[in-house]
Amino acid sequence: MSRVLLVKTSSMGDVIHTLPALTDALQADPGLRIDWVVESAFADLPARHPAVAEVIPCALRRWRKHPIQARRSGEWAAFRARLHGDYDAVIDAQGLIKSAFVTARTGHPRFGFDRHSAREPLSAWVLDRPLAVARGQHAVLRQRQLFAQALGYPLPDSAPDYGLPRSQPPRPLSQPGQLVFCHGTTWTTKHYPEPFWRALAERASAEGHQLFLPWGNEVEQARAARIAAGLPRVEVLPAMSLTALTDAFLGWDAFIAVDTGLAHLAAACGLAGIGLYGPTDPALTGVLGARAVSMAADFPCAPCVQERCQYRGNQGAGVEPPCFSRLDPHTVWTRLQEVAQ
Repeated sequence: MSRVLLVKTSSMGDVIHTLPALTDALQADPGLRIDWVVESAFADLPARHPAVAEVIPCALRRWRKHPIQARRSGEWAAFRARLHGDYDAVIDAQGLIKSAFVTARTGHPRFGFDRHSAREPLSAWVLDRPLAVARGQHAVLRQRQLFAQALGYPLPDSAPDYGLPRSQPPRPLSQPGQLVFCHGTTWTTKHYPEPFWRALAERASAEGHQLFLPWGNEVEQARAARIAAGLPRVEVLPAMSLTALTDAFLGWDAFIAVDTGLAHLAAACGLAGIGLYGPTDPALTGVLGARAVSMAADFPCAPCVQERCQYRGNQGAGVEPPCFSRLDPHTVWTRLQEVAQ
């Protein structure tokens, strides 16, 4: 197969998790060209991969909210027309109803997760070739297995390669480097305690590193300002597009992050670093990179996969959420030094 249409619309982490599969496929077939259907907000990431010939941006989230407007504007018709290129195969790499909705509107052999493998089993009904990919594995490995089966090549046993080239390798933190702390996330339980962030920032500043703090909304901006207050070489970044932020990540050296899309971006960009996991399970969606590792909270109820903390015991008193008491700043900083050699 030389021309493939890939449907993987969102989110940032899911898009990034798919990149190593494209690298595998391109190595197996150097003539392969992939067109990728993705939400407009994430279009820059696929465009950077050498296997991607064309990015087909969509706005499924907005179109579902305003279907009449999408039809009247002609956006939906123009999008559908772009799905009917000369493809050898279509791969639904998401396994959701929304991705199946797009996949079903293509006129080519359709591959994807079977009903036992997909996150939403009904998505498999539109496939010509549903494929079995065991659940309970890391998302990157599941994507690599799916592509290997769909395109008919042996699954490589190499480390994942995201296809995002750097101009220079990250510097070891034995010398002053450039760090980024990805402190913003969604669930309350995923948030690393702010006093812990402040302690890590103080440590980074004291050791001569330049530290950058990105943010995505006013709450995160205010937290970044508090973490940085009065510290030399700690900078709260301005509002940045994903394109500009990716360019910056490709020049930085190390990171510490909570469970967020930027953690996966950091790992994909080759930074050495740590992903911090309290209520969620890094075995399934932890950071995975050449020099990136996940640290899971060793706590009685972790991973609980709950948006609100239900713990009522005495361990971790004074730390919110309490599971992160097991990932104190000294422990995290020591581990960062080990992986960033």
